[in-house]
Amino acid sequence: MNTKPELSVIVPFFNEEANIERMHAAIVDAVEPLGEAFEMVFVDDGSHDHTLERAVDIARRDNRVRVVKFRRNYGQTPAMAAGIQQACGRILITMDGDLQNDPSDIANFLGKIDEGYDIVVGWRFDRQDKLFSRKIPSKIANWLIGKVTGVPIRDNGCSLKAYRASLIKEIPLYSEMHRFIPAMASIAGPRIAEIKVRHHARRFGKSKYGISRVYKVLLDLMVIKTVASFTSRPLLWFSILATPFALIGAAAIAYSMWQLGMTADGIPLPIAGSGVLLLMSGFMLVCGGIFGELIYRFGDVRDLDFSRLTATISGPPERQLAPQGPAR
Repeated sequence: MNTKPELSVIVPFFNEEANIERMHAAIVDAVEPLGEAFEMVFVDDGSHDHTLERAVDIARRDNRVRVVKFRRNYGQTPAMAAGIQQACGRILITMDGDLQNDPSDIANFLGKIDEGYDIVVGWRFDRQDKLFSRKIPSKIANWLIGKVTGVPIRDNGCSLKAYRASLIKEIPLYSEMHRFIPAMASIAGPRIAEIKVRHHARRFGKSKYGISRVYKVLLDLMVIKTVASFTSRPLLWFSILATPFALIGAAAIAYSMWQLGMTADGIPLPIAGSGVLLLMSGFMLVCGGIFGELIYRFGDVRDLDFSRLTATISGPPERQLAPQGPAR
């Protein structure tokens, strides 16, 4: 490509040979009329069918398409992370490769970004999925995520999102974290908008997701809450966890000492032993917090780095300075 694209559309594919040609055509039909220089980053997530061959064939015919290949299936979040890393646009759009997201909604996302938002999240208000296996678990998960993280997004699972590249490229993604990008980014205080998007029933191929992913989401939610709330204060977090252990342990030791001094039965070993174990557990948690403080103070990831991601410098766009990431 001769011109650096303004927009990058990132689409991960896994066994979507029946959809990839249609997805490419739909993106071109939706984005070309906007008059923006754009590229498409297709990520093959270790497909077992002919998805990769068709992606390469599309790239040969259309120089706006770049293909990223995984040797095996790693999952949607690593695929999106790879696409985000390879993308060159100032604005990044992510979406699923199963044609359930509609590329014609991209124009609305760009409009919101132009209004000054840093992240725009799609909301599948008329979701075309199964009620009990997809819709109901999703509603419960979105409510729980909003309560725990404090970021009230109605549809965290919608892959159709828009980001400023200067922000999303600095957010670490792993496990199932693509659902929690707004919560992760909340450390940097970005402006987040949510807009209604169309959602279509899957016509070709099979769904790659089921109820089994719920436990992964719950575990990642615990990680996100810890990171978002105690990134710069790990000692406080571990001390809070250690407090009940220390209190119960101290009470057990005190009771044992009282029994020793007031009765002739001697020290109650089970209670005393439990008290010692609880006190040691609390002490180890505090030590973990101290180590966390050391890692935070001298490591690579700090919330100060996040706070710079939404900083801008006034002046013409061509003279604005991109925020710098942490030194490596």
